[in-house]
Amino acid sequence: MKKRAINQDMPIGRLVRIKDFLPSPAELAIPEETTKITLSLKKSSVEFFKRQAHRYHTKYQRMIRELVDRYAMQYPKG
Repeated sequence: MKKRAINQDMPIGRLVRIKDFLPSPAELAIPEETTKITLSLKKSSVEFFKRQAHRYHTKYQRMIRELVDRYAMQYPKG
């Protein structure tokens, strides 16, 4: 008798439908108010963010903005 190959990507057991919990595309597209600034950074810092952004397929400005946003969230009443 042949042994049947098991596809590891297929679910095991009974399937159950779950409630859709993801936000709609319209909810994700809400623009946030931003302010443009000029900021002087060390060349080594910018190069670091550029390398990391390339590694993770994103923009280095976005990474810096996220870093500043997370820092600001740590001290909301400052």
